[in-house]
Amino acid sequence: MGQQGIKLREIVEKMNLKNMTPEVDMTEREVNVPDINRPALQLAGYFDHFDSDRVQIIGYVEYTYLQTLPQDKKMKMYDKLLSHQIPCVIFCRNLPPEEELLQKAVENQVPIFTTPKQTSDFMAEIIRWMNVKLAPCISIHGVLVDVYGVGVLIMGESGIGKSEAALELIKRGHRLVTDDVVEIRKVSDETLVGSAPDITRHFIELRGIGIVDVRSMFGVQSVRETQNIDLVITLEEWSRDKEYDRLGLEEEYTEFLGNKVVCHRIPIRPGRNLAIITESAAVNHRQKQMGYNAAQELYKRVQENLAKRNS
Repeated sequence: MGQQGIKLREIVEKMNLKNMTPEVDMTEREVNVPDINRPALQLAGYFDHFDSDRVQIIGYVEYTYLQTLPQDKKMKMYDKLLSHQIPCVIFCRNLPPEEELLQKAVENQVPIFTTPKQTSDFMAEIIRWMNVKLAPCISIHGVLVDVYGVGVLIMGESGIGKSEAALELIKRGHRLVTDDVVEIRKVSDETLVGSAPDITRHFIELRGIGIVDVRSMFGVQSVRETQNIDLVITLEEWSRDKEYDRLGLEEEYTEFLGNKVVCHRIPIRPGRNLAIITESAAVNHRQKQMGYNAAQELYKRVQENLAKRNS
């Protein structure tokens, strides 16, 4: 498990920011905190508990406040703000930074950017994106597919048929996120997001055939970049001596990064269509999320039937 910083140039590209200080070298600059700061109190002179490791955002309120300050006081505020080695300053709503600020920013090697987006919209977007990028991350062996909007992580021993099941699901109109290696990020205590390593994105390995490019074979609608992990299906060789759950009254769970995910163990036998079983598991999971549990409904009917016979 590891957490690496986001390169500042990656933020610029993703958020489509305009660089107002091209003289400042951003090559090694990183942001390590998935949050932002609006330096309203700092511009008023209060720097205690200043979150200087965060991206600093200037909105309309901060901008208009700066316009009310006398020039000498404003310059002092700029000096103090820029002396804290902040990652960068972003002006929203295409508000133009003053030339004096740009000069001081270059002297202090602090990049200044602008964006046309509204302050609250931009803040929500950059926080959400940085939370995903900076979330605790692990890599596991498996296949992640989007089935009817449910993120299904298929696991099992090498060669058991995970990739073949994923290919059949893709042919049935579902979407591949990643094959072989799944990068799992803990975005919150409830949410795990899965994605593919850059190098294997959109590829599936089929034994006996080789590498298949899903996007070029089935089109862009057959793949997606990321997906929440809602359900785990573990494939295992069928054993005559093992008892398998036939009702599903009690949920089984598996754990990643401290988050629990519902898990089904599916025994593999010739003639079992894994794609249809996976589709059914995904739909059944959605039904349970919406308050309907088929196993409990059957149990209820059996109890009512027994009650009628005994009355």
